[in-house]
Amino acid sequence: MKIIFMGATKFSEEMLSYLLINKFEIKAIFTIPRKFHISYSEKQIKNYNYADLRHIARHNDLKIYEVNSVAEKRITDYYEVIKEIGPEIILVLGWYYMVPKKIRELAKYGAWGIHASLLPKYAGGAPLVWAMIHGEKETGVTLFKLDEGVDDGDIIGQKSFSIEFEDTIKEVYEKAIEASREILVKALSGIDRIELKPQMKSKIELYPQREPGDGEIDLSKTSFEIYNFIRAQSFPYPGAFIRTKDGKKLIIEKARIEDE
Repeated sequence: MKIIFMGATKFSEEMLSYLLINKFEIKAIFTIPRKFHISYSEKQIKNYNYADLRHIARHNDLKIYEVNSVAEKRITDYYEVIKEIGPEIILVLGWYYMVPKKIRELAKYGAWGIHASLLPKYAGGAPLVWAMIHGEKETGVTLFKLDEGVDDGDIIGQKSFSIEFEDTIKEVYEKAIEASREILVKALSGIDRIELKPQMKSKIELYPQREPGDGEIDLSKTSFEIYNFIRAQSFPYPGAFIRTKDGKKLIIEKARIEDE
């Protein structure tokens, strides 16, 4: 089964490595630079969860192509490259751009993505961060077929996991990676037996992307709300912070709640 892989994050790196270890046939990699252009921002934005996939491409003798929409190369510029490969499936794992229909239709099984929530909940940007900020005790990952909207395609599979009170975003992120490996390999191994489950568009909860400035702590919140806010944005993310008298950001990496 010929696979095209699209990704640019540490999640992408983990999933790509796992697929190669399990002998899946990756034909080409498409990636995005650490700083890149995107439609909703006039300036370049920075990928704080970036992973350079070029070392994997070199080690496995794979072709790798870079996409930086708006200013430079769009994924549609590689239409002929993808058509020539003739993939059965396009895996979009840790990606920041929409994949147009004309690209998705080049693959027999279309394009698949994994979203770090139990869709239709927490669709859109930073789903694990939002779930933790809201104090969720459980979340999960969803493998789905990409469609025209944001995270609104038919569901292929889901796997839930707990968010413990002491977990930081790092621990929750690791749980999401493990769950993603499991559902992806299971689906690819039984691809002809997959039953798609349509999402109800009216039920989709769409959340915005987050920027470093969104990490400012609102001290009018309760202790539990602030605690969740801090652990949701700790390393490897930019961090929750307060602004000090001298105009600096004081990053709060860890907190605990004490009863007096």
